[in-house]
Parts: sequence; C-alpha cells; structure tokens
Amino acid sequence: MEEYRGNRNASGRMQDAHWALMMEGSKYAERLPIGLEKVIRTVSSETVKQFYKKWYHLHNMAVIAVGDFPDTESVVELIRTHFEGKNSGPEPPIIPSFPVPSHEDPRFSCFVESEAAGSAVMISYKMPADELKTVKDYRDMLVESMFLHALNQRFFKISRRKDPPYFSCSAASDALVSPLKAYIMSSTCKEKGTLQALESMLIEVARVQLHGFSEREVSVVRALLMSEIESAYLERDQMQSTSLRDEYIQHFIHNEPVIGIEYEAQLQKSILPYISASEVSKYAEKLQTSCSCVLKTIEPQASATVDDLKKVVLKINNLEKEGSIAPWDDEYIPEEIVNIKPDPGYIVEQIDYSNIGATELTLSNGMRVCYKCTDFFDDQVLFTGFSYGGLSELPESEYFSCSMGSTIAGEIGVFGHKPSVLMEMLAGKRVEVGTKLGAYMRTFSGDCSPSDLETALQLVYQLFTTNVIPGEEEVKIVMQMAEEAVRAQERDPYTAFANRVKEINYGNSFFFRPIRLSDLRKVDPVKACEYFNRCFKDPSTFTVVIAGNIDPTVALPLILQYLGGIPKSPEAIFHYNRDDLKGLPFKFPKTIIRDVVRSPMVEAQCSVQLCFPVVLKNGTMVEEIHCVGFLSKLIETKIVQVLRFKHGQIYSACVSVFLGGNKPSRTGDVRGDVSINFSCDPEISSKLVDLALDEVVHLQEEGPTDQDVSTVLEIEQRAHENGLQENYYWLERILRSYQSRIYSGDVGTSFKIQDEGRSRVRETLTPSTAQSALRRILPYPCKKQYTVVILMPQASRFKLLRSLFKQNAPSRDAKILAAIAGGTVLAACLWRYSRKS
Repeated sequence: MEEYRGNRNASGRMQDAHWALMMEGSKYAERLPIGLEKVIRTVSSETVKQFYKKWYHLHNMAVIAVGDFPDTESVVELIRTHFEGKNSGPEPPIIPSFPVPSHEDPRFSCFVESEAAGSAVMISYKMPADELKTVKDYRDMLVESMFLHALNQRFFKISRRKDPPYFSCSAASDALVSPLKAYIMSSTCKEKGTLQALESMLIEVARVQLHGFSEREVSVVRALLMSEIESAYLERDQMQSTSLRDEYIQHFIHNEPVIGIEYEAQLQKSILPYISASEVSKYAEKLQTSCSCVLKTIEPQASATVDDLKKVVLKINNLEKEGSIAPWDDEYIPEEIVNIKPDPGYIVEQIDYSNIGATELTLSNGMRVCYKCTDFFDDQVLFTGFSYGGLSELPESEYFSCSMGSTIAGEIGVFGHKPSVLMEMLAGKRVEVGTKLGAYMRTFSGDCSPSDLETALQLVYQLFTTNVIPGEEEVKIVMQMAEEAVRAQERDPYTAFANRVKEINYGNSFFFRPIRLSDLRKVDPVKACEYFNRCFKDPSTFTVVIAGNIDPTVALPLILQYLGGIPKSPEAIFHYNRDDLKGLPFKFPKTIIRDVVRSPMVEAQCSVQLCFPVVLKNGTMVEEIHCVGFLSKLIETKIVQVLRFKHGQIYSACVSVFLGGNKPSRTGDVRGDVSINFSCDPEISSKLVDLALDEVVHLQEEGPTDQDVSTVLEIEQRAHENGLQENYYWLERILRSYQSRIYSGDVGTSFKIQDEGRSRVRETLTPSTAQSALRRILPYPCKKQYTVVILMPQASRFKLLRSLFKQNAPSRDAKILAAIAGGTVLAACLWRYSRKS
C-alpha cells in the first residue's frame, strides 16, 4: 500500500492518465502492474498462493550469474544444487497476448494537474516494435538512434534561441508492451505556452520530412556514436557485472542476441560510415499524426483545449502539404575551442606521495595540481578543482544575484562559446565540464577520456580566461525558467514541508530560505556575471585533483600548457583563509519541536522527517566523522527492520547526515544533524515517529546486537573495496584529504591519518562502543532534543465539520460551533458563486 500511495502524486497521476490514453481500447488501459487499491487491501493469502503457483513456473524462469568467480563449473554446481530439485506444475500456462488497437485519428488530451511541476507537451507515435536478430536489424537500430540524436540536437538549439517555444525538448524510443513501441517527444514550456511548444515540435518533424538532415548534422551524430562504442570497447574488460547480467536478461525475455562488445564495436565501425543523411532523414516518415498518434498537454491551470490542439495539427499538416516550411538554417561552428594556444607554465615544485600513488605539482601561476594514475577504467579521466571562499562571504543584499551567477553564465557560455555551439564542437569527444558556486567553495569538475584530456583542459583554460557578459535574451530565458521553477515549487505540497524543515532546523537565514518570485525580480544579472567571472579568475587559489588513466608523458605537457598557461592575476582575487570563512548562521532548536504541515493535495500524501542535532568536538574529529557514517547506517538498518519488516507500515527509510553547519576551518566543533526520512499513511504518522524514537532510544540504552554491528561493518567494507577500484572514490578521497582540518601542506599525511581513523573505528566498533557513540554524538536520551515535521493533507471544510459533529455531539456548544461553521461555508460558497457570475 505504501508503494501504491507513494505513486499517487502529480507525476504518478500524469503517468496513469497518459498510459490510459495510449492504451485505450486494450486490456492494458484498465489496470497497471501494481494493481488496484481494493485488491491490495482485500486480497486473500489463498489467492496470492494460487497466483504464485500458476505463474511462477520454472519453465518461465532463468538463473543468471555474473561475477568474479574462480571458475564457472562451481557456480553451475551451486545452481544445480539449489534449483534442480524444484518442481512446478506439469505444463506452464499459456502467456496471453493482449493487442493494442491502432488508430488513424490522433487522440488528444488536455490534462490539468494542480500539483504539476510546470507546463508540458507530449507527442507519442505508436508502432510495432522491431526485432533484433540479424545484422540488418542492427543497422536499422543504428539508423533509428542517429535519427533521434539528430532531432534532439535541433530541439536543443531551438531551446537556446531568442524567445524559445520551450525550455527543453527531447525525443526517444520507448518499449511499451510486447510487441509495441513508441517514439515519444516531450517538452517543458512556460505557463500557457503549450500550443506554441506543440507547434514548434510538429514543425520540426515536418521540416525533416520535407528537407531532411544535412550531412554535417549526421556527421556530428556519427562521430558521437563512434566515440561511445570506442569507449565501450576500450573498457570491455572492466564492464560492470550488472551490465552483462542485463544483456542476458534481455536475451532470455526478448530473445535478443548476446554478441559481445568486440563484435558489436566491429559491426558499428563498419556500418556507421555508410549510413547517409538521406537514410537517417527517411525515419521521419514514421512520425505521422495519422498513424496511432497521441498528443497531450499538461498544465497546472487549464488554458489549451482539445480544439486548440486539433487546430495546431491541422495547421502544420497544411503547411507541410504546401511545402511552406523553410529548410533548417544552421549556425556557424568554429573549428577550435582555443584560438590562440597559451604559452606553457612550468613546475615550481613536485612532490610524490607514495602512500596514495599520487604526484603533486605547484605551477608557476600558483595553481596546485595533484594527479593519480590508475588502470581501473581505460577510457576515464576525472578531475575537480576547488578554491575556498564562496557564497557564505556575501552580504544578504548580494546573495541572490550572485547565487544565480552559474545559471546565467552557463546559458551565455562560460567556456567562450554558446552551449548550442559548444555541443557541436565537442561532437565525437567524451568531455564534460561543469562549475558550481557553493557556500564555502567554488569548484569546477569534469570527466573525459584520455584521448580528450587536451579538450577538457582547454575548456578549463577558457573558463578562467572568458569574461561572461549578460545579454538581454539569455537573461530573459534564465529568469523565465527560474520563475517557472519557483511557481512549480509553490504548487508542490512537498515544498512547504521542506521549507518548514529548514526553517525549524536552521532558522530563517537567507542561506536556507527558499527563493521567492520577489527575490528573482531583484536579481542583477550584471552583478551575477561579474561575481562569476571573479570566482574563476585567479588560478593561484585553486587546487586541482586528477584521477584516471593518465600517461604522465602525454598529460604533463597539456597540464603545463592549459592549466599552467592560465594568466596569473596581477592582483589577489578572492584569496580567502579557510580558517576565517564565515559559518552558515544557524542553531538547532534546544527543545523538542513536533510540527505538522498541512498542504492542499489532490490525493493524500504523507512524509516524515525526524531530526537530531550533532556536535562533534574538536580533537578526535577524524574518528568521529567516520563514526557518524557507521551510526547512520546502523540506525537506517534498524528503522527499516522495525517499521517495514516488523510493523509493515513503510516502503523504505533513509537516514542522512549533514555536517555542513561549521565553516571549513581547522579548529572548532563540527555541527550538523542526522535525519530519518520516510513516507507513510497519514493516519499513523505520529505513531511511526514514536516507534522510530523508541528504536533509537533502545539502541542508546541497550545497544545494538553483534549481528547489527557485523552487518554494518560488512556493508561499509564492501563499499570500501568496490570504491578502491573506482576513480570517483580516489578523487573524492584525495579531495577530502586536502580539505580535511588535519591538512597542513602534506596531503599524504592527511590521507594517512584519515585512513588510520577509519581503521580504528572499524577495529573498535562493538555493540558497547556503538552504544557509547550513540549517546555521545546524539542527544541522550534522544527524546529530549529533536525535531519532527510531518507533511499531511489539508483537511477540507466538510471534513472539519464532520470532526466537529463527532466530538461531543450532544453538547450545546458543539451544535453552536457547527452552526457557525456551516454558515461560514455557505457564505464562502455564495461569495464564490457571485464572483463567477
């Protein structure tokens, strides 16, 4: 029931309505896989057993095992041991087939959802799914993929034009039900902008049908697909077991061939060069509104009608028949990201840290670079650069403008080129670089293949040497999107809940206060971009960490040219001492607060957040931070055991840790909180909060069991072992060593102390030490200081009336109150009626 209830939100209702519209006329429209609420509540155990006996037949099952086995024969023997003796009924039941009727006339729907995140348009074209058995089938699949990629490139460019018809738009192929698939195009747009978005989407499909894609558009897509398959081939020996497992699952369920990455790479490289632009363009013929097409708009308030949608379709069909749609006009794409390559810098100091297998360089412009060579993934290099001093240093009067700096600058192009232009310049390259302005730090981070490291470093060079100047159109687009996002949040019942949690736990500080429309209207785009430019101007304040498949003989000259070549600022810009940064201004309540947030909801939802303050005292900080991680996993495991498996009242629970309440200085206490989150039936939310509190108290007073501790240690150890084989893990570990309060110029020592701290916590974690830590780190007993916020549906006036009648029905006071309430409701109804008339 809780899984069912969790899907009765705006997103779930929109998906249900879309599914019913798509499947109209078939059995699939009548019921979703989770079933009906009535059945879930009333089904007998006998019915469930009969269903299991009939359908969970061994002839319909497979066992798939993929992993680092010492030998496969022992695994086969294990499977035989555990499964060979199983028996099902004599004959498996015939799996029924439910056809979905096609329709020539398009179906239309204008779905109004008061809690929708925004306005959107969906166009679906249903058709029979293709088989994948022959090389020709594989070639057809590649052509389809190229068509969708090329169409999405156009959609992206349109979304970045002056006064765009939508904020985002994409097309994809989706398997519906056997043997049916659909091409689905979806866009998000401004309020009351659905008709404009629909028209633009249909025009673009018609444009491709009339004029096709250019050779350049298709060559960009070809390079992209070639890059992806080359990356998969290079990492063929490092593929995740889950990816291989999924291939075998598709083979068993859909009879798709398992051909292996070597053969697939060979196949793609031999086919892709011979797929022409005209062949890709012909796929547009499948997107006809007369071929099982479904068109739907989603709006928080009704503006478009079905007749409006029909008129748009008729208009575009007529334009296409007349040939009145002009060919695609593409923009100029420069050849090089960096026009004039910088003069390389040089290494001032080099230190090798053998315990982490990393090398630290201090460059002539002051930038510090630490790189670690790995062989985990042959086609992966990760990097992050950080500098102290962020939004926490700003006064409230400048905060909202400057916090929008990343968003506005990103729309203009922080790497010297507009995003739509850069997308094509990077076609065929596996490069991603992004920026972030945080409370205490400014960061950039990226992911690339070793062969594209030069391109990635060029983008970092451009970030430091580009001055972003806000243009009227770019700012208009960003602010429109921001306003739509704020309005969407205001419609979402969970926004009021999340805002109340922050208000109670962190006070009414502007750092935690939600952005309002009035705040957006005060944003100064010039100030926002000036701040962003200054954030990434002085290389001497930045530390860069690189981890991945790096060949130092190739990488070092590139690092020196593009990172060392960043000009050193003539004056110090944002040179912050980490010990002097301002902390986020908040104080956790010293008392118990239990609060209920009531929000208007279409269907009843309930969410709970139970929060405890955490203060880690200076001294054994390294161990304490590791200890908090172990304790949070222990609490999560126990809450799930009690609320899900013992009482059967929740679907899942999450325990999260926030330790960002302190400034990143090397002294002082670390402040934050530990929170327990779950959703449940609104009627029993308070009871479940008490059960959760009782369980934490039990852990504090009685301690966990040996099994509890060993389970948590095993989970952590498995995550640690997996992490040691991943570049992300090492990147994060080295970054944490630089940012640790024990860092004093030697990252190797910092890393070692943190590693030893983890080991000490693991070695000393027993039921008694865990109990002691729970008493020390959380309030003890935990019931003396905590906050609880519960999101509940807003009761209607008539429910309130009913509750008044139920309480003390015979009493004269209750009757008087009911009469007054009834008069109020009647007056409100009459007032609304008079307003309408």
